[in-house]
Amino acid sequence: MPLSWNEIKDRALKFSREWADEASEDAEAKSFWDGFFEVFGVPRRRVGTFEKKVKKLDGKDGFIDLLWKGVLLVEHKSRGKDLDRAHAQARDYFAGLSDAELPKYLLVSDFARFRLYDLETGESPVEFALRDLHKQVKRFGFMAGYQARTYKDEDPVNVQAAERMGRLHDALKAAGYEGHALEVMLVRLLFCLFADDTGIFPRHAFTELVAQRTGVDGADLGLWLAQLFQTLNTPATKRQSTLDAQLAEFPYVNGKLFEEPLPFANFNATMRQQLLDAAALDWSRISPAIFGSMFQSVMDAKARRNLGAHYTSEKNILKLIGPLFLDGLKAELEKIGSHEAKLREFHARLGTLRFLDPACGCGNFLVIAYRELRLIELEVLNRLYAKQGSVFTRVGDHVLVDVDQFYGIEIEEFPAQIAQVALWLMDHQMNLQVAERFGEYFARLPLTKSPTIVHENALRIDWASVIPKEKLSYILGNPPFIGSKLMTEGQRTDLLAVAGKLKGAGVLDFVCAWHLKATAYAEGTGIGIAFVSTNSICQGEQVGILWGELLARGWRIAFAHRTFRWNSEAKGVAAVHCIIVGMSRTPPSPRRLFDYETVGGEPQEVAAGNINPYLVDAHDVLLLNRSKPLCDVPEIGIGNKPIDGGYYLLTPEERDLLLQAEPNAARFIKRWFGATEFLNGIERYCVWLADAEPSAIRAMPAVLALVEKVRRYRLGEIDAKSGREAKAGQSSLALAPTPTRFHVENLPKTSYLLLPRHFSENRDYMPSGFMSPNDLSGDANLIVSSDDLCFFGVISSRMHMAWIRTTCGRIKSDYRYSAGIVYNNFPWPEPLDDKARTAIEAAAQDMIDARAAFPGSTLADLYDPLTMPPALVKAHQQLDRAVDAAYVAAEKAAGRKAPKLGSDAERIAFLFERYEALTSLLPVTNTKKARSSRKVLARRDARA
Repeated sequence: MPLSWNEIKDRALKFSREWADEASEDAEAKSFWDGFFEVFGVPRRRVGTFEKKVKKLDGKDGFIDLLWKGVLLVEHKSRGKDLDRAHAQARDYFAGLSDAELPKYLLVSDFARFRLYDLETGESPVEFALRDLHKQVKRFGFMAGYQARTYKDEDPVNVQAAERMGRLHDALKAAGYEGHALEVMLVRLLFCLFADDTGIFPRHAFTELVAQRTGVDGADLGLWLAQLFQTLNTPATKRQSTLDAQLAEFPYVNGKLFEEPLPFANFNATMRQQLLDAAALDWSRISPAIFGSMFQSVMDAKARRNLGAHYTSEKNILKLIGPLFLDGLKAELEKIGSHEAKLREFHARLGTLRFLDPACGCGNFLVIAYRELRLIELEVLNRLYAKQGSVFTRVGDHVLVDVDQFYGIEIEEFPAQIAQVALWLMDHQMNLQVAERFGEYFARLPLTKSPTIVHENALRIDWASVIPKEKLSYILGNPPFIGSKLMTEGQRTDLLAVAGKLKGAGVLDFVCAWHLKATAYAEGTGIGIAFVSTNSICQGEQVGILWGELLARGWRIAFAHRTFRWNSEAKGVAAVHCIIVGMSRTPPSPRRLFDYETVGGEPQEVAAGNINPYLVDAHDVLLLNRSKPLCDVPEIGIGNKPIDGGYYLLTPEERDLLLQAEPNAARFIKRWFGATEFLNGIERYCVWLADAEPSAIRAMPAVLALVEKVRRYRLGEIDAKSGREAKAGQSSLALAPTPTRFHVENLPKTSYLLLPRHFSENRDYMPSGFMSPNDLSGDANLIVSSDDLCFFGVISSRMHMAWIRTTCGRIKSDYRYSAGIVYNNFPWPEPLDDKARTAIEAAAQDMIDARAAFPGSTLADLYDPLTMPPALVKAHQQLDRAVDAAYVAAEKAAGRKAPKLGSDAERIAFLFERYEALTSLLPVTNTKKARSSRKVLARRDARA
């Protein structure tokens, strides 16, 4: 157990007086350093070696005065000698040290002076006199077991530790030690390694036990570990008097961590060395906040290849817990100031807060939330200490916040175990900060309190069995991101068990189940809820289904982060675009909305009067899936859908071969445009027989052969032409009798506008364009029978793009434009006067001309933000101004207030206001009858 700082200061003062007059390096240096280590309660013989022989940079032998491997290198000189020279000499030794031996600190001394170098931070060295050692002892917290460090997600030691434990995991598993026993064994070893470097155990006691008491062949390592685990689970008063002395120095841990008997593990020499390699790292540098996710990757060799990519960063976690509870507590504490009575009341309330993460994984959110709560409590104690003017005695009695305030549910066992241990380790780190601040060592051993982490399916159990809702303060977390079409059968069953009564529940993503279950559980309470989610739940058709229910239950959005990139930038890891939504039945005013200029950018907070389900500062309206446009514009439909197995679709080479065989087929071949062909200028063709005479088809054997293949494909007798698609299903059987016709045929008789249904999130505008009636559009596109330049201009504008970004669904992160939700609900500028129409038409033509100036470039080239030509950018900007002006003019003409349209946020807020007016929808009001409320919304929208 580390000494208290007060004890260390007393020892330092005594040490400096004892050695005040010593001068000779040769005579007393070793005794001097033995005494120096004793100041911090560290037996030098346990950790440090005198006169270690190494090869210096020049190839000559050198002897390090004192080396504590991986921690501290000491170079000692006689009184009055040059410390700069001592430093240079010490640096020469580094070339002869292994990576594991390289120190983090370098200390040079001549008895009378100390100079300490922090090699990790690279900060300027600190020099002080021996007589001032007692004033400088906190600089040696790394020796005393106090680690007041700032953890870094990217610290290489996090990855190194996971990699080394991963190798041990693989070796044990390959030897047949697997399943639950392996998971528990790893969790216990993780705790021991961490405890070895952070003062929970006597310094390096675990490493020494393995290195000194077990044979190099590893045959007896399992026996020693079993004895150690039993010792850690036994109070000192109940241990045998004949217990091995090296085992007896370990503390009683309890907390059920070491309670369960495990099958005996048979190690070998390689496994033993792997454990020692892991122990060689400085585990005090490993952040409990992220190590859980790191070590979950240990269990998956594939995931381990991208270590560092799978954890949730503190930065992203703080985006959720900040507005959920942390910012409010900080603001309240700031308002309290130093008022003692209010501080004590506030402090007592901190100890009553309860947190639940119902998909906790390895506990990242709980660990960070716990740390931040402890930091607030530490500030409270600081203020009370300053108010009292005296040092707290028995400082542990004043710490009220504990791990038993935190609850989690996790479907997998290993992460659940890690979550519990991670909270204990964070607790220890925070206790060290308290000890450092108040000068008295404080550790919660044995572990009398535990977080409640339940290994269960959160969608199947009653959350009240984990914690009664009356006791809970907040629900938070990051539930699984699984799209509606990607769920397993079991996951879909779980979702429908929660959401099955909702009409349309089958299209909901998996994460929606947590929103529905959390709000149902928290009914009638003041619990705050916040989840990280995919942005799909606030876009497209899911909004009306999910949020129609949540709004009807009385829940409102209190804060939200709009779409941002969640994952790390690690190579080979797909970015996940997320949102954060915080819900309350009594949201604050104003509400907090965080927007991002780019998905990888920093959040910009704006105050919002209301945040609706599309994360817009507007009333709580829901866009229904309309079959007709809201405004007086042409109807939209999908392109042609052949269901032909690809046999009617031809590459240029296939078209040429067909025409060689059947020259008369030329009039039946049209240019084909799927979304990919349209955007990337890919040449493709289609055999179109809808207007062909039967006799003409029979006169072309090669074409007739294609018709036969399509018929057989629809019958399920042959595979698709590409070989990548499955055989046609039952839905295609009805089409087999008419193999010359498409399932969906949509060929306008005049020019038409083509809109790709899917396009990249990176584009600032949706690429669309006019097509000839001889061009066939595939069903990957939507088409509108119109050659109106004004209509095209509005579709191509930033105003419409803002609507797209907010309302359309996504495929991965790409936009998924829809007729029913996006196009048919879009509020067009009405009434549109001739001046506005003319301006839009002129700007739209300029945009077409700017495209035409680059005939060798595809739409994908032209609308890539990195390669978009300046002339096209300028044309779009002019078009945007014309469209914005048309909306302003329309509002003025209708006697309404002219909107401000300087940003996309203002544009989308205005569009929702217009939608609400056009549909005669009133803001959703709180109601006790959820289902009747949804019916009211539907009836109002239907009347519109």
